[in-house]
Amino acid sequence: MNNHSLSILIGGVAAAILLGISGVFQKSAQGISQGPYLIVVGLVIALVGGVWWWATRASEWSLPAIGYSALFALFWALATGCIAIGISRYGGNISQLAPLYNMNTLVAVLIGLTIMGESKTVHPLPICIGAVLIVAGGILAARG
Repeated sequence: MNNHSLSILIGGVAAAILLGISGVFQKSAQGISQGPYLIVVGLVIALVGGVWWWATRASEWSLPAIGYSALFALFWALATGCIAIGISRYGGNISQLAPLYNMNTLVAVLIGLTIMGESKTVHPLPICIGAVLIVAGGILAARG
């Protein structure tokens, strides 16, 4: 299997399955406020990171990469906290929220195509058609 296929399988399909399962556990995490919830999530992420580091023996570090990792964590934690509030405080349904918050894909696609120059290595038309379908799915899920 070539690298492109592996990137789609591991970074796309496997990640989608794992994130989908994580949404179920996020909905099940009632009885904890958002601050402690994010602390528990962060500790588990740190543990998984330590095991991953030990298992792969990879030790590449750079200050820019550390900074971007911290920014990723900041935005991801804020988003996860917003999802937790939507579920616990306002009684949101994961089956409706997941399609909506996964429209984050549109933000990543827009940035990837424009700022990161990925429009030179992918065909923008199928990506844009997919984006329209994502929006349609989000609207349908929100109205469900």
